[in-house]
Amino acid sequence: MTASVPTSAPTAYEVAEIFDRALVCEYASLTRDGRPVTWPVTPYVGAGGTFDVSTGLTYPDKAERARRDPRVALLCSGDGGPDRAPVVLVQGQATVRDADLQAGTDRYVRESMAKTGAGFAGMPWFVVKRLGWYFARVWVEVTPERIVRWPDGDLSRTPDIWTSPARVVAPASDPAPTGPRLPSRSAPPVDWRPFADRAARLGGPVVTMVADGMPLAVRTRSAVRTGDGFDLRLPAGVQAADGPVCLTFHRHGPAMEWQENVVLVGSAAGAGDRLSVRVERALNDWSLPGDRRERGRSFLGQGRLLRKRLAAEAARRGQPVPRVRRPRA
Repeated sequence: MTASVPTSAPTAYEVAEIFDRALVCEYASLTRDGRPVTWPVTPYVGAGGTFDVSTGLTYPDKAERARRDPRVALLCSGDGGPDRAPVVLVQGQATVRDADLQAGTDRYVRESMAKTGAGFAGMPWFVVKRLGWYFARVWVEVTPERIVRWPDGDLSRTPDIWTSPARVVAPASDPAPTGPRLPSRSAPPVDWRPFADRAARLGGPVVTMVADGMPLAVRTRSAVRTGDGFDLRLPAGVQAADGPVCLTFHRHGPAMEWQENVVLVGSAAGAGDRLSVRVERALNDWSLPGDRRERGRSFLGQGRLLRKRLAAEAARRGQPVPRVRRPRA
């Protein structure tokens, strides 16, 4: 990324307001071999000046990558449409919290229902209480090192940049779980091309590169499908970085009641604001259909699979299975 003198560096208060309003951000973490993986998640503002996301206790890879390598990034970029909302990238150090699963679950029930609870509106509480496989959460708190903002979402403008004046030292993560890691829930897709075909209706992708030792997630200005991947144009102020990349396509309903995701990983080469991506494979995803009945079947089907993992993941952390409790008024 090119660093220019900011005309109006983003403040923590301004960024917190953006994250507080946003239903979705793109969260990037690094694999053992330094490859970025980026998924859409719901962001929250932490009490200690952090920007926080969560992942299900039954599918904790997003958190385990950050516990192993705390270099992460969060991008609030909307859907790439003409809503003129600022696009904001936060790069920082992650702290994983799962030493108190009940507290993490209580927080997620309280804050997710306040922010995106339409999907559970009208659902009897005795049904909601049975969704521990979904509400039991591991939290990732991100202490910012660098904040980049494209005002009005205009990716052709040079962004404003804030960099921490001192070395950032984030709190240590909670201890890693013990015992063998649970096996993957499903085999990876054999062919990425059908997933890229699906992605065509989801709008432009977010591309995550690795630059200056950090994951760098940005929304692309354009993306053209090629025989082996995509040719991309990057935002102003961002230089192409050769190496591993992740492409994240997604869209969602106005209250996250449905969502569709496609994540492709591969390698890239480029110069200036142009990046050529060679896709190597697609990652498994869980998308929720727009049709309410189909969505219910998908949700219940996932529940049957993930409920079996809930007790095992809690036991790996030496804790009882957390309960879904009604938020206090």
